[in-house]
Amino acid sequence: PLAFPIIAGAGTMTSIVSLRAEYHEINIAIAIFFNIIIVFAVLKLTRRIENVLGQGGIAILEKVFGIILLAIAVKLFSSNAKELFA
Repeated sequence: PLAFPIIAGAGTMTSIVSLRAEYHEINIAIAIFFNIIIVFAVLKLTRRIENVLGQGGIAILEKVFGIILLAIAVKLFSSNAKELFA
């Protein structure tokens, strides 16, 4: 129940709107299609992934993806701040 609002929530819509400013609609549609396939596979294989990675591996992945998300946020903020103050 917690995964679905994250996968298809407000963050998803924000990402699509921000991507639309830089990329063509067909590229975004193709990326969404591939993302759906990857998310489906990961959700189906969650138990196996947990068993293979263990608690330590999952903690490392959380930190790595947190850093990636932070980098994306900084890039979006800096590009928009340049336009705001220019």
